[in-house]
Formats: sequence, structure tokens, C-alpha cells
Amino acid sequence: MSEQPAGGDLSRLRQLNAAAVLRELRGDQPLTLTELSKRTRLSRASTEDVARDLLGRGWLTEVAPASGSVGRPARRYRFNAGAGRLLGIDIGGHKALALVTDLDGEVLNQSRIEVDPELGRRERLAVLDRCVRKALAGAGVDAGQIWSTGVATTGLVDGTGKVMLSDSLPEWTGVDLGAHVRRLVPGPVRVENDCKLAALAETWRGVARYAKDVVFLLAGLRTGAGLIIDGKLHRGFANWSGEIGALPAAGWQQAPNHLHTWLDASSAPGADGFERVFVAARAGDREALAAVRAYVQDLAVGASALVLTLDPQLVVIGGGFSRSADVMVEPLRRELDRWCLRTPEIRVSAFADEGVALGAVRLALDEVESTITTGLRP
Repeated sequence: MSEQPAGGDLSRLRQLNAAAVLRELRGDQPLTLTELSKRTRLSRASTEDVARDLLGRGWLTEVAPASGSVGRPARRYRFNAGAGRLLGIDIGGHKALALVTDLDGEVLNQSRIEVDPELGRRERLAVLDRCVRKALAGAGVDAGQIWSTGVATTGLVDGTGKVMLSDSLPEWTGVDLGAHVRRLVPGPVRVENDCKLAALAETWRGVARYAKDVVFLLAGLRTGAGLIIDGKLHRGFANWSGEIGALPAAGWQQAPNHLHTWLDASSAPGADGFERVFVAARAGDREALAAVRAYVQDLAVGASALVLTLDPQLVVIGGGFSRSADVMVEPLRRELDRWCLRTPEIRVSAFADEGVALGAVRLALDEVESTITTGLRP
């Protein structure tokens, strides 16, 4: 990395140098200044200045010398994941989920409350409040210790944290979710669409972490998409990217109806809700297999449009239905083969419906890491 400031922008240079050092210290092993200098391609003097600054701000911690070393031991540093705490929240149609993590995203405690999908705005926000307080209490963390909070929600969200449009939650359009959560925790709060954050989680800690171009499909009680382009979450001009389901011809609006029809006609015992369809299909039930196949065919129309537009390396299936991906992947691949010039690799999320909350944690961490531009801690 060059150490020469571009256009005299020293603050930008300090940001890049600090980011480089933090990135290298994210691993499991502590590093010496010499090792950091080699990895970041900074001079030793610059590396030492950055390490001193980050150490003073709590981002780094100095590690005790290795036992048995001869002579004056080299100073070693590691990222101080315990310096602060993050909060990730997923508020959706059927649940509220809150994760309290360290600065590495390791979950210290989580709280989950099931939600009636017909709840109104006030009742749903009250559930969110209880969920957050329960998660904080279980982690032994005060609200003031949260450095940053990420919030995921269904619907279209603007840059201030307000829900601009939601057609799946009653009374949810117009909710200023950012302002509401700021009354619970004093640190910075960022709000984003749930599909986008699920995609972010996959590239951070999931099956897409080595891919640069990804289409994430949220397959569940609701269908949505998140796009990763050149390794970054793509939001679009007005933060409405990936909303291909709004186009009726894309097939996503009617896709769940095939599963509903089978459930209405079936008296098969077993799992609750939609899981019954997938269980029956897995067991070879012809009607259930036909319902799943019809669902996947509709899912594939919108997915094919995204694949043809982006030409991604991966398509990742997440959401509640991803637990039953064993009966979905092959039909989806066949449908993509029909419509796409090149069918990308299809992988299944390992997060199920917890990936959205983890993406919210990543959003919170992005906010924390952006403070290296100011030299201030949250």
C-alpha cells in the first residue's frame, strides 16, 4: 500500500493505514510490528504509529511475550474484540431476534420472540423492545456498552432508518425504526432491508465469503433478493435494488400459493406449516413434489432475470425454506439451465433464518469501523 498522500489528504491516508492494520490483525494469531509492516507494506515507523494510535483507542491489545524467548521480546498485537459490544436486530413478520456480539461478531447472547404476523405497529415495536432488553440482560451488557446497532426489517428503507414501504407487515409503512431503536441504545443505529443484510452475512461469514458477485435468494414465507457486486452490497440509487418481486411477471408474488394449496388439501400429520410440504416431498408424496416443483418454477423466473443481469459467481438460497433445500436445489438448477446462458453454482446458506440478524451485526460493525476516519471511538 502506498504511503504517499493523494492530494494531501492525510486523514484518508491514516484511514487506509489503520484499516490495513486492523484487517491483518483480524486473524487468530497476534503479530509483531515487523510482521504487520510486511503484510501491510507500510514502513515500520508508519506501522508503529498506527498501532500506537489503535492501541490507545482500544482497538488493539498488546499480547504478553512468548514464554522462553531470548533477549528483548518483540511487541505483539491482536485485535481487541472485547473492547466493545454490537447489537444486531431482525424484526420480521413472525419473529424478533436480537444478537449481542463482540467486535468480531461472536455471539455472546441472543433472544428470540415469536410474533403474530397480524400484530400492528405498536405491538410489534413492543416485542422488539422486550427482545432487545432480554438479549442485553442475558449478555450482562448495559445499553450504554453497545458501540453500534444494526437493524433488519422487511420493506424498503431510506437512509435515515425509516420504512418507506412495507406490504407484508400491518401498519409498518412509515415506521421510523431508526429513531425507535435509538431510544433503546444510545450508540449509532443503522437500518437496512432484511434480504440485503442476509446477503451481507453470507459474504462475511457464510458460504459466499470468497465470492465477489452473488445473488442471494430469501426463500421463505416471503421471497426477496440481495445482490453483492464486486464484493460489496449493492443498494442502488434509492436503496431499492433486488426488488424484482414487485414485478408480477417475475413469479414471486404467487410462488407460495402452490404450497398453500397443498396444505389446504392435505391432512398429512407431522411438522407445522410449510415444513409439512417439504417433509412430504422428501418422502416421495407426488402431490407435495408437484407443489414444491411449481413453487421453484415461479422462484426461478425472477432468479433467472437476476442471474442474466448480474452473471454472478454464486446463487445462495437462504431464509426459512433453506432448511429444505435438498428438495429445492436440483429443480431450481434445472429451471436456471432452461433460462440462463450460464447457470452459476447454487449453494445453501448455513444460517437458515438467523442470517438476517448476523447481517445486521455486520452492518453495525461497518459503522464502528468507519470511525477510524475520525480517530474517535463510538
